[in-house]
Amino acid sequence: MSETSRSQAHVHRDTPAGPVPVGTRGAGARRTALGVSELVQAALPLIAEWLPTQRWYAGKGRPITGLTLVVGTPLQVGDPALLHLLLRVEHATTAGAPHGDIYQLLLGIRSQGPAGIEPTAVLGRLTQGPYDGAALYDAVHDPELTGRLLEHLATGDRFGSLSFRRTPGSGLPANLPGRASTAEQSNSSVIYGTSYILKLFRRIHPGTNPDLELSLALSRAGSTRIPRVAAWFESRLERAEPATLGLLQRYLPEAEDGWELALDQVGRLKGDPSPGNFAIEAHRLGRATAEVHRVLARSMPVARLDRTQTRQLATAMADRLDSAVAVVPGLMRYRAALRTAFQQLADAHPDGMPVQRIHGDLHLGQAMRTPHGWVLLDFEGEPAKSVAERREPQTALRDVAAMLRSFDYAAAHLLAGGPHDPELAHLAAAWAQRNRTAFCAGYTAGGGTDPAASPELMRALEIDKAVYEVVYEARHRPGWLPIPLAAINRLALTV
Repeated sequence: MSETSRSQAHVHRDTPAGPVPVGTRGAGARRTALGVSELVQAALPLIAEWLPTQRWYAGKGRPITGLTLVVGTPLQVGDPALLHLLLRVEHATTAGAPHGDIYQLLLGIRSQGPAGIEPTAVLGRLTQGPYDGAALYDAVHDPELTGRLLEHLATGDRFGSLSFRRTPGSGLPANLPGRASTAEQSNSSVIYGTSYILKLFRRIHPGTNPDLELSLALSRAGSTRIPRVAAWFESRLERAEPATLGLLQRYLPEAEDGWELALDQVGRLKGDPSPGNFAIEAHRLGRATAEVHRVLARSMPVARLDRTQTRQLATAMADRLDSAVAVVPGLMRYRAALRTAFQQLADAHPDGMPVQRIHGDLHLGQAMRTPHGWVLLDFEGEPAKSVAERREPQTALRDVAAMLRSFDYAAAHLLAGGPHDPELAHLAAAWAQRNRTAFCAGYTAGGGTDPAASPELMRALEIDKAVYEVVYEARHRPGWLPIPLAAINRLALTV
């Protein structure tokens, strides 16, 4: 960015009101001053209709009852224009009380409309003010405008409460266009060449996102098991601590998705029931996970649970089970056995259980196999939990239990879409067990706590994860519900 551009960027600060030049009506039209809040008011009907269609929108099935501008920041003026918004979206809950979430939007405005953009990214045409007739769209899909974001990150710009920050020595280029990732996820990602990937958090909470917090800690410790952090941006929400909005990390163009690798191995079992070599990779992944846990334990606070806290942990698991039974009554037949498992956890670990910061939502889709080994991604934690809950120290074996559940899910794909086949079911179960064992062995060899030394804890953690999966599948993917229910049945029989 030139000195002139940089100075202009700092002139147009974030504002919920007041006139700011944001663009032109069309070719040859004069530039017109338009308040950000006025522009947002013109866009609100389009936003309200478009938001519920996005995968990352968490309020599906609940009508929007209100949209309020928290802060609006013009990041580029002219045609096209780029507008950064934080919007409070209110909707009615089942109890009737209003509930609000803050969402991050990057809106592009072009008088002639964006060329080659996905139809689902277009909100529509504005019908008021100097932008009457201009196209309004999700700028994540506009390479020119996402390139502007990289420029702001490279130069560490600041627009009022909106701050772009970079890590020392990152040496970011400022001339790479960005392309939107096609992967479906709860956030949005932009890839810059073969060098960087920017994760844009859509649902915004006050405070540092765990993904940034833990990735920074691991990067500063020199860990090679994560993509290094290059930059991020954040905004202060009223008097709360700054909220993380986006995280820029090194891109891994040669990496292979762990979930896809596992499914490829599972798919081959139909023609060749030999073990294949994924157990070797599962062992390596276990070692990589233990390495990340060791670095986090050195870099972040650690603690030990006393007797009361351990019982509280077991009680919380029992409470989540009771809530799940209300959603999926089929769990009732297992309730007594599962509650016994939670009580056995409390009895077996009365004092001194170590806890630390962990990944919090580890599965095969969060692991990438690079030519240099396994790398872990997305340290946000479980999306259903609050940021405060995700930042609490937990037993590191919770990540191990979550990965074991992921191997079960991968194996279940062998059985999908066809009648029950006892031979295939046996092959799938054997594949899952082989890789579960290999992962635990690798985790122990890598310096992690031996899962076999804490059977009551591992069983309770895996049950707790499977209960969460039962509720999720019942609400979002009923066809997958038999997968966690089969795990519940297996685990209940071990009590």
